[in-house]
Amino acid sequence: MENKNKLSRRHFLKAGAAAGALSGSAFPLQAAIAADTAAPDNTAALPFSIRKLLNEATLPKAKGARVVVVGGGWSGLTMAKYLKIHNPAFDVVLIDKRPEFISFPASNSWLADQINLDFLTHSYFDAARAHDYHFLNTTVLGFDRESKKVFTSSGFINYDYMVLAPGIEYDYSRIGVDDPESQMRLYNDYPGGFVNSSEVISIKRKLHTFKGGTFILNVPNGEYRCTAAPYERACMAAAIFRKRRIKAKILLLDMNAEIRIKKQGFEKAFSSLYSDYISYLPSAEISSIDIDNKTISTDFDDYQFDDAIIYPPVRASSLLEDAGIANLKNSQKVANTDPYKYHVIGDEHVYVTGDSRSQPFSKGGHTAHSEAQYVAEVIAAHALGKEVRWRSPQTMCFSAVDINPLKAMSIITFYKFNKLNKEFEFDRTHMMDDWNIEGGQASLAWAEGMYRDMFYK
Repeated sequence: MENKNKLSRRHFLKAGAAAGALSGSAFPLQAAIAADTAAPDNTAALPFSIRKLLNEATLPKAKGARVVVVGGGWSGLTMAKYLKIHNPAFDVVLIDKRPEFISFPASNSWLADQINLDFLTHSYFDAARAHDYHFLNTTVLGFDRESKKVFTSSGFINYDYMVLAPGIEYDYSRIGVDDPESQMRLYNDYPGGFVNSSEVISIKRKLHTFKGGTFILNVPNGEYRCTAAPYERACMAAAIFRKRRIKAKILLLDMNAEIRIKKQGFEKAFSSLYSDYISYLPSAEISSIDIDNKTISTDFDDYQFDDAIIYPPVRASSLLEDAGIANLKNSQKVANTDPYKYHVIGDEHVYVTGDSRSQPFSKGGHTAHSEAQYVAEVIAAHALGKEVRWRSPQTMCFSAVDINPLKAMSIITFYKFNKLNKEFEFDRTHMMDDWNIEGGQASLAWAEGMYRDMFYK
């Protein structure tokens, strides 16, 4: 019988972890391969990073089928909780490289000082303790589906099922920025604010210290995290500038032909609240950015700026591409998964949810929360040799447009599969684009309810 803890030469070479840990050096790779067939004490001569990969991560012994959830965003947190609800015998391990959770949903209201940071910040340990699973604060480097191992900076973890919810990455090449140095400058100086919480903190400082002039925000094309968020952020930026009484012009460059969601409500906000601040420019496909001269070029014009928030198009986590389960024909490299069951094609022990999944549903927090409950039920049923009927995720999205008091609008929608064109489309949509105080209060109550479900009993 094969030893589950043994990392074979073939498995090591296949693991995405090897490339990240070996830093391009041939010697450690050869040493690691040799160590696979050598006596155990020979591994002591290997670099620490390699020995770490060859050791099992420190976790309690699994008492049932182990499910490893990669990524502690809205999808991963919900998944970990509901896996235990649908099958208490599961041994669930949630992995995230961040030490704490800071919510992106509702963060635009924080930018405008309508809530404090404590409202958005929560502990992974509180969630794990409340819902009876393990949390491991470490970085996933890769995985091997043949040996059913996840490789992390803390060692490898054997799994029976794995759920990948690793989020998104920016794709600066799709706005004409290809070299790594320029990409890093854009990320550091003009963060988009949808991948790392430090980006949002940086953006808040930008908005509250801006001296005046032209401030550019943009809306990416394709699928991206929360369709309404860039338009909402433009409103919050304008509200901040108005409150600070500075002379500023916000250029909102939309890479799409028109406002993609809550169109009537945002148009009303732009014209009635912020006509002196926001200039909305649709079909502004960004072709290049001159960082030194602070100029953004589109297919039609060039725009100079004093400061900016640049939200490039996004792609699924490169972890999927490295593992060979991404759809490379898709511009966003989403996972190659079953559209109803969410498992990787040909592997019903690996599932992909959240930002990296293939379905064209909203990538907002509520959608991730809703679909994760369903997929957790699918996995629990599979472990028992049963099946669950497909059900649509629900999208509920609030967008703040004014402050003091906070005013917001919302949308609720479901999805259905059109058998004629073989595509998913909207179903049962209820739009509330008349923003008001009640909507602002409801947006905070919604966020509080979501946090309570993911983190507390």
